[in-house]
Amino acid sequence: MTTIEKLAALRALMQQNGVDAYIVPGNDPHASEYMPSHWFEVRWLSGFKGEAGTVVVTMDKALLWTDSRYYLQAGIELKGTTIELMRESDVDCPSIKEWLKDHVKGMVGVNAEMFSVNDYSDFDSELKSIDLIGPLWTEDRPAIPQDKLYPYSADFAGESVESKLARMRELISGKLNVEGGKWALIISALDEIAWLLNIRGNDVAFNPVVVSFVVLENDKCTLFVDANKVDSPAQNYLDFNNIDVQPYEAVYDYIRTLDGTVFYDGARVNEALYEAIPDRCEKKNEKSVILIDKAKKNSLEIEGERIAMRQDSVALTRFFKWLEEEAFKGQGDKGQSTKLTEWDLMEKLHEFRAKGENFVEESFGTIAGYKGNGAIVHYEATPDKCATVYPEGMLLLDSGGQYLDGTTDITRTVWLGGDIPEQAKKDYTYVLKGHIALARARFPRGTRGNQLDALAKQYMWEAGITFGHGTGHGVGHFLCCHEGPQNVRTDNNPTKLEIGHIVSDEPGIYRTGEWGIRTENLIAVIPAERKEACTTEDEFYEFETLTLCFYDTALIDMSLMTQAEIDWINAYHQRVYDETSPLLNENEKAYLQRKCAPISL
Repeated sequence: MTTIEKLAALRALMQQNGVDAYIVPGNDPHASEYMPSHWFEVRWLSGFKGEAGTVVVTMDKALLWTDSRYYLQAGIELKGTTIELMRESDVDCPSIKEWLKDHVKGMVGVNAEMFSVNDYSDFDSELKSIDLIGPLWTEDRPAIPQDKLYPYSADFAGESVESKLARMRELISGKLNVEGGKWALIISALDEIAWLLNIRGNDVAFNPVVVSFVVLENDKCTLFVDANKVDSPAQNYLDFNNIDVQPYEAVYDYIRTLDGTVFYDGARVNEALYEAIPDRCEKKNEKSVILIDKAKKNSLEIEGERIAMRQDSVALTRFFKWLEEEAFKGQGDKGQSTKLTEWDLMEKLHEFRAKGENFVEESFGTIAGYKGNGAIVHYEATPDKCATVYPEGMLLLDSGGQYLDGTTDITRTVWLGGDIPEQAKKDYTYVLKGHIALARARFPRGTRGNQLDALAKQYMWEAGITFGHGTGHGVGHFLCCHEGPQNVRTDNNPTKLEIGHIVSDEPGIYRTGEWGIRTENLIAVIPAERKEACTTEDEFYEFETLTLCFYDTALIDMSLMTQAEIDWINAYHQRVYDETSPLLNENEKAYLQRKCAPISL
């Protein structure tokens, strides 16, 4: 069926079931950002492939809400579908809740498994829990993945399952009003389950997680997972750690048997799970203690990240050397030779990365945006839909790797040849200056990421430029590339930055049809040395830059730089060379030495 035909079929079901509007969120039952294709309901219905989007369908309208990262992409993918784009990052765009209040007077249908408790309760409209996509999407709907789960060694995780379970039980028991009372914690977020039980899997592209639920109690821990995913070694591992196993679908019936206090994170647990909690239980909606704890990386996890970054640096050095010295050999004039495409670049980078020790897969789909495609923030090239790349103009390359040692995420923007426009140099330098300002930040304990966000934007703001995406997201350890609760962005996130938090540092400038420029490193919160001039007893923090890869210094407008910024770049480049060169051959070392050569005003 076409999108228009799917919308007509959905409206027919809505009419049969007395539903005046139906909401299709870009979620799965686990509140995942990335999810198995079984739950790509927004994509199936609308054709929009972005990672964040919600469709609302009424009898005469269809609308898709998404944020500024996807405006250009959505405009292209929704063409001819009759679905209207709602630009939710714009200040004058109504929320879904506001729009429904103004335009729909009757029943609003939702699938409770696809809505978090918090989102479900936030609606003023009368809601009816019903799945109307399932009956329509029957042909070619992918199955829930059946790949095997596997143990993740404490040698990489830095802590045993026994230790994690004991600590979580202590934290949760401390929240009870009655000492020794019976309690249960419902865990549905896949990254939390993977972290808590030290298990990993292949169920979600780029995220080594296992489709499952967990109910942790004061006296037991139960994993709800498809039996086909647990082979003998995995079962032995789970038995050894006293983890019971039940079928994936059994979680709802199991929850109905609970007594005492039931904890759940309403931002991550779905409404259907919540509705299964018996009325006899005391229900407590609190931010997950696991989410908070796993974000603070232990010393072994941080060291693993450093190891992974060195492997990544080797791959990127080899890739950029190939791009600069080999990729365009014999290409000749445009259209008269073998074409090199964005997809070719993605495959070549994967080839170099895959040779790294303990490499498993990419941490997200590589973004290789040539010229104007780089201005599409989450651009996705495909083998049959990608630009031909020539030795001229701008290339934005955003990529990352999943290593057993850790997760990487890096963006570099490079000039491939030809005269560099003055504006391109200015844009690159504004971005780089903001990137450095955040990396160099010192801040007192208790500082939130949103208090540091302006550091990365200050120079482009002075020039009348800004960007719509976040400046920094949290990053997991051989887990999801995007991890909360910490971030660096203009929002009301109350999370304070703590030692062990890892965030990205990625300001950007995007000029439609011309270029996208983004520079990204991962940075970790560490204690800062106390300054002699300090007049308070406050503890100060700073960032350690984990990522290792050179910047394209040819794009820097030196007239905009300060000596302190030049010194920072030179020190960083020296570190890149010192840590990466021992893993390279002589030709590669010579190339990296040239790219890391000191610069001056």
